[in-house]
Amino acid sequence: MAELEFEKPIVELRNKIRELKEYTKNSQMDFSEEIRILEDKLEHLEEEIYGNMKVWDRVQIARHAERPTTLDYIEHLFTDFFECHGDRLFGDDAAIVGGIAKYNGMPITVIGHQRGKDTKENIRRNFGMPHPEGYRKALRLMKQAEKFNRPIICFIDTKGAYPGKAGEERGQSEAIARNLFEMAGLTVPVICIVIGEGGSGGALGLGIGNYVHMLENSTYSVISPEGAAAILWKDATKAKEAAEAMKITASDLKELGVIDEMIPEARGGAHRNVKEQAEYINRTLQKTFQQLEGVSKEELVENRYTKYMKIGQVSFSNASIGVK
Repeated sequence: MAELEFEKPIVELRNKIRELKEYTKNSQMDFSEEIRILEDKLEHLEEEIYGNMKVWDRVQIARHAERPTTLDYIEHLFTDFFECHGDRLFGDDAAIVGGIAKYNGMPITVIGHQRGKDTKENIRRNFGMPHPEGYRKALRLMKQAEKFNRPIICFIDTKGAYPGKAGEERGQSEAIARNLFEMAGLTVPVICIVIGEGGSGGALGLGIGNYVHMLENSTYSVISPEGAAAILWKDATKAKEAAEAMKITASDLKELGVIDEMIPEARGGAHRNVKEQAEYINRTLQKTFQQLEGVSKEELVENRYTKYMKIGQVSFSNASIGVK
């Protein structure tokens, strides 16, 4: 498993413990007490490092190549998943997956961005950056869910919508804008969860919900830290400073009222234990569905409208953006 820069002290200590255990197993000497001391030290070190991560550390975890994807969570959270393909206009976009499934026996529609796990799959899925047909496929599934009165769950994980010529030729901005318009008026519950990177309009195309949650180490922003640094300081190498200033983490966005709940992650990130992470998401979904019980179609639309009208109404005395 690939380790990140800030995790190096933890990795070095783990290696020492592993080497000492191997040496003990292959020799007549007993180092059990030394191993116990090192394991206690490792426990405290993990608490210190993972409990005090900087914004850039969380950005790195959100981008981790082994971070669980939409299909990983579908496998652990839902049953009877039937994937649907195509937008009925141009083709099928593998950067967005979606279909019908059951959650605790209840029929739902699940849609999400999908990255690849290796180079070949990333190329097929365009690195999780959807074309217009991806957003149109998502909207087709949402309108189908509305027709059959199924709740919608959206998993958000993209650097952004594909910015290339092909996307523009097929109406990228119109496709995203139509999704924003149509999602605002859906008469079924919509729950959105940012599971990795939530980048720009590419994320918003699946992000208009009654409830919006974020994993603890995910990010949600209008632009990448590198892009913001290039604009603000004409220097993309200042991405760390930009990330701090942008307030893109779950805790920041919870304080600003952009999201509803921060979902805790397994220690070291969701990629450390997918099953454990899925259980954290499951608890939040159960709680959210309880809150949605008995809410009428009219109230769902009104609540969604009110939610987004409130965003930005914050006191900047306690939320300095830090840009000079």
